[in-house]
Amino acid sequence: MKASISSDYRAVRDGGAGLIDLSSRGRILVSGSEALMFLNGLITNDMKTLALNSWMPAAFANVQGRLLAVVRMLHREEGFLMDTESATHETILKLLERFTFAGDFRVTDLTSETAMFSVQGREAPDVISAATNRDAAKLERQTVVTTRLESGGAVTILRTTHTGEDGFDLLVEASHTQQLRNDLIKAGAQSVSDEVGETLRIEAGIPRYGIDMDETTVVTETNLDDAVSFTKGCYIGQEIIVRIQHRGHVAKKLTGVILDGQRAIATDAKILSGEEKEIGRVTSSTFSPRLDRTVALGYVKYDYLVPGTKVTISAGDSAIGGEVADLPFVRGSWYADESEQTSI
Repeated sequence: MKASISSDYRAVRDGGAGLIDLSSRGRILVSGSEALMFLNGLITNDMKTLALNSWMPAAFANVQGRLLAVVRMLHREEGFLMDTESATHETILKLLERFTFAGDFRVTDLTSETAMFSVQGREAPDVISAATNRDAAKLERQTVVTTRLESGGAVTILRTTHTGEDGFDLLVEASHTQQLRNDLIKAGAQSVSDEVGETLRIEAGIPRYGIDMDETTVVTETNLDDAVSFTKGCYIGQEIIVRIQHRGHVAKKLTGVILDGQRAIATDAKILSGEEKEIGRVTSSTFSPRLDRTVALGYVKYDYLVPGTKVTISAGDSAIGGEVADLPFVRGSWYADESEQTSI
């Protein structure tokens, strides 16, 4: 890796803090007296359990139980703020706008009016505390708090990870974007490039829509179990999702593969078993500085998901050996209470 890339990688992985710009993600506010009822019939998680000033992961599925979008739902005083990847921003807007004439259900796209940053790394609590005068170390996971910058702008903070390290996302009005960025850098956060951000994402085993999952993917194939309620009432796609859960498992699932060496591999490369049967495909890969090897995310048939299972990646006219691995590949400070910090 280039020195400029490795320095921001080290800031996140080696005890510092990195600053990731998430402003390209979509942010949509859903409000109105019937917002809860409509949303609960559309998404996979149970909105009725989402307390004020907290958040939960969820997904939109179609009637076949296939994934349309992954979202994060924030319950705020003004309504439910939905955060999603840029690739699914327009999809969600179209899904929601169909219901705006059905009752007291209002949809407001706040993407251009707001910005979002994430501070990731062991020192993230110190950076957030210095930049916002809020004791970030005491902020519980799944909780949302709002405070004010010295410049007067309101900033919403939630504790979450995008890298396997401790971290916080910060939502601010667009007019205070530069001030918040400056405050976070001044407090010790180092800007993270898109390339390094992608490496950190893959090391953390976090799928990305349009790359590792799409509308052909069954929701439960993507390790999104925490985004699904298996006890709530009817929602779109529930019948298929619950049927698979009662069956015991999906036919294939997103998992990790650690390769022998550092060679780059192509997206959609075939994953073969020891008997040279095709058992899956690669969706994304990267060189992991922490593991000093190439790692990949991909879908593998259920019978081959046991960690340590030997596989081969078909790479053109040659093949690369490897083995199935638990996700995440790297267990950083987000898992600080566990004895193992790195999974190989």
